[in-house]
Amino acid sequence: MQRKSKLTIAAASTALAVFGGAAVYAQDKGAQDKYSLKSPDGIAFSDFKGYEDWAVVSSARTDEVLKVIVADPTMIAAYKAGIPGNDHPFPDGAKIAKLQWKPKKSTEAPFVVDVPDVFTQVFIMEKDAKRFPQSGGWGYALFNYEPASDTFTADASPADCGHGCHVAVKAKDYIFHPYQKR
Repeated sequence: MQRKSKLTIAAASTALAVFGGAAVYAQDKGAQDKYSLKSPDGIAFSDFKGYEDWAVVSSARTDEVLKVIVADPTMIAAYKAGIPGNDHPFPDGAKIAKLQWKPKKSTEAPFVVDVPDVFTQVFIMEKDAKRFPQSGGWGYALFNYEPASDTFTADASPADCGHGCHVAVKAKDYIFHPYQKR
């Protein structure tokens, strides 16, 4: 009887270890999927690892989406040094991301206000004059988020707005949003 109990405990422990390991692997695999993506132009999502914690540059609102623009420390330092207003370009290695949500009316605030609802996209820009000489030194990529599966996919279209839109702000080194006063 004692031998049977030990075998049962050993079998149960092995099953827990296998299933627990599979669950950890599945979680790790999900986290890796996002950062294994590359845009059709070869921009790696992994180059933007940590964007969720970058400093806020600005925000914007269209009829369809709420946007928060964030930048990596290199880009923030350039903004604080007066770029692009000092006639210098952003340095190679600078990165900026536009995070987009569908809006909804707050049901909690005592006033009318739109708040983020469903997350939809990450639009990213990376400064690298050698890699992207045809677009003012900037590379553009769009990664769509699918809430039902909690996954991102690289958008095959030409990076949403991309260089075609940003030419309008060529004089500001292709960046629409200034670093907002705090």
